[in-house]
Amino acid sequence: MKKRVVEGIEVETGSDNVFADLGLPEADKLKIKSGLTVEIVRAIRERGLTQTEAAQRMGLTQPKVSALLKGELSNFSERKLMDCLNRLGYDIEIRVLTTKAPVGNLVLIHA
Repeated sequence: MKKRVVEGIEVETGSDNVFADLGLPEADKLKIKSGLTVEIVRAIRERGLTQTEAAQRMGLTQPKVSALLKGELSNFSERKLMDCLNRLGYDIEIRVLTTKAPVGNLVLIHA
């Protein structure tokens, strides 16, 4: 992280992954899960769905939708979140690319 001073205040510039910056385990997975959740929340709002209606469309219970909307992601896999988006009318495209780095990255690109 880069440090600089702005108007007398020391500011640290983070990476593109706040979860990694916070030192959380499995930061890449958390970033993907949170990005998928943002898309789910956006889809629910754009469609004007209640939690009960969203639950029916996504194949979840209303309490699980409530937890998801509160950002409680520990009970959801990336695959389950992708399934929820599919059921809300979204296509998901997964591309595998080679990298020169020793370890690759997970990236979510919002269309």
